[in-house]
Amino acid sequence: MEQRLNILSTYLKNQDIEVAFLNSPENFFYLTGFLTDPHERLLGLLVFQEHHPIAVLPKMEEEQLRDSGWSYDVIGYSDHEDPWTLIGDKLNEINIKHVHKAGIEKQVLSYGRSESFLNLFSGASVADLEAQLNDMRVVKDQQEIDYIREAAQLADYGVQAGLEALKEGVTEMEVLASIEYELKKKGVSAMSFSTMVLFGEKSGHPHGNPGDRKLKKGDFVLFDLGVVWKGYTSDITRTFAYQAITDEQQAIYETVKQALEASLAISKPGTRIGDLDSAAREVITKAGYGHLFPHRIGHGLGINVHEFPSMSHLNDGVLKEGMTYTIEPGIYDPNIGGVRIEDDVLVTESGCETLTKTPTKLNIVQ
Repeated sequence: MEQRLNILSTYLKNQDIEVAFLNSPENFFYLTGFLTDPHERLLGLLVFQEHHPIAVLPKMEEEQLRDSGWSYDVIGYSDHEDPWTLIGDKLNEINIKHVHKAGIEKQVLSYGRSESFLNLFSGASVADLEAQLNDMRVVKDQQEIDYIREAAQLADYGVQAGLEALKEGVTEMEVLASIEYELKKKGVSAMSFSTMVLFGEKSGHPHGNPGDRKLKKGDFVLFDLGVVWKGYTSDITRTFAYQAITDEQQAIYETVKQALEASLAISKPGTRIGDLDSAAREVITKAGYGHLFPHRIGHGLGINVHEFPSMSHLNDGVLKEGMTYTIEPGIYDPNIGGVRIEDDVLVTESGCETLTKTPTKLNIVQ
């Protein structure tokens, strides 16, 4: 954490930003090592060019922050106190008064809180720090990679739990409950997003909602799930056929699988990010399903399940060793059903490693 804080302080100095206030739980965790969600209460981290950083959070969580290894100042506040008053008092105490430029996360800090923050510095201009923070977080260190790899293994386990729960007449929600129950027994405290279990025609909706649809012979079965593990996330999608499959369903599945493989084949340092999308889209379009692939090929993966970079065909950035992201091509026909196959990917020195290991070969579940 010390190195990350030093990098950010150096950036502030180079950009002539006297003080930064970071408000997102994810960036707070990245820079402090303490993961928390204080709900509506204020959470923040003040970072300076030279002065040591100061954490701001509810007093009831201050001891946990200390236990996580935080050794710098803390502004812990009770529910009956105004944290902005305490922040102002602390800034005066350390002689941070005449600020000309302040840094924030523009997409995160609410309008009301940005007003409260900027009211501490009359006339200060605002700089957005999100690009710098994204640049810092996009390449993972070894510990982060280890945590994401473990999260991916748990996602694989969740898919297996879903498969074992399949039987004719079972509902989507019953299978979803089985998946999450088995993961809880493995120590998973939270899913990284709402688990998706979709049967038959409902798999033709990229972001469908599980419900009381019952499983029957000939259905596609789509699982999309991920876990939060030690502060890091995973995200896997697998699609299966239940007991039988038509020629059209099989053609759709094989096309998606080939699209996944096309993107993985060029996943290596130096590849233009947008080309991953283009490679998969070309396969799907040539097969005649281009109009049924409505979303980008994937997204960055780390503390957030959807984080920088966006893996769309418009992205001119390049892959770097240590980046982690998803590859998730799909074809969605609202009448037949849909197929999505998604892997979590780590860029290695000369290529890539898929962290999710559940086989992508078509599985007709009996």
